[in-house]
Amino acid sequence: MWGVSYWVFPVISGLCWLGMLLGLLISWNVDGRPHYPSMENDQAIAYISDVGADKLKPLFIAGSCVTTIFLDLSFLSERWLRHRGRLAANVSTIEKVLSGLSMAFALLGTTGLILLSIFDTRSHHTLHDIFLLLFIVGYVVSAIFICWEYQRLGAKYREHRILRASFWIKLAFILIEIVLAVAFAACSFRKAWNAAGVLEWAIAFIFTFYVFSFFIDLLPATQTKRGRKFPTGPQATQMQMEENDQYGQGPAGRNTVDSQRTLGANNVRTTNGVKHENGQAPVASNF
Repeated sequence: MWGVSYWVFPVISGLCWLGMLLGLLISWNVDGRPHYPSMENDQAIAYISDVGADKLKPLFIAGSCVTTIFLDLSFLSERWLRHRGRLAANVSTIEKVLSGLSMAFALLGTTGLILLSIFDTRSHHTLHDIFLLLFIVGYVVSAIFICWEYQRLGAKYREHRILRASFWIKLAFILIEIVLAVAFAACSFRKAWNAAGVLEWAIAFIFTFYVFSFFIDLLPATQTKRGRKFPTGPQATQMQMEENDQYGQGPAGRNTVDSQRTLGANNVRTTNGVKHENGQAPVASNF
């Protein structure tokens, strides 16, 4: 049983972000895809900020605030659990620095997202674009630092594959988001508003997977409650063998190696005073 633990923070954050995006997108479609005042004349696909600047602005602000607050709690929990030894601990100064930088840039991203939802694109277009850039750069740079940290942790704790899995998920997020962000900027510069709108929605939805990736990071803390430390080295290998190797246990809970040893010991026969194994009689000889 997982129980309620720190992993609920990224789950709440991701569900809130996804729900907000779906609410804005569905509302725009249900309303007949209206052309908002903040949209360009030849723009047919509304940006997230266009929908969020209209009647659903309270939803946009509330969703952005709750998402970032619980995501920041995920960052803080991950840092605290590593410090307490309930997750794979940082054993070098550079890893602690990387963790601190990831939290600092995540805080910048949080500030950017909350402010861009308040200063909407219709009434504060310039400020909105500045805070949008702060949001994207903040979380992408934060992901780079935390990805770097996890690469180092995965190299030191090779017995814990969950660290490598989290590293690859975050690396994929970084690469995809950078490519989409560059494409979004290029489309906006060329005034290809519809293509830019599609890219903005894609960037936002992919961000959901990045938020959910912290569920993987915090889940092992469910096994280190009540003073238990995160297992490393031979201890971790033994724990994984006990929990994951289903072939090591027989139907009655007895180790199959011991069972085989017992069977082997009982499978000894004696013929004419000569012992032989596996129930095979000695080959007859004419000599």
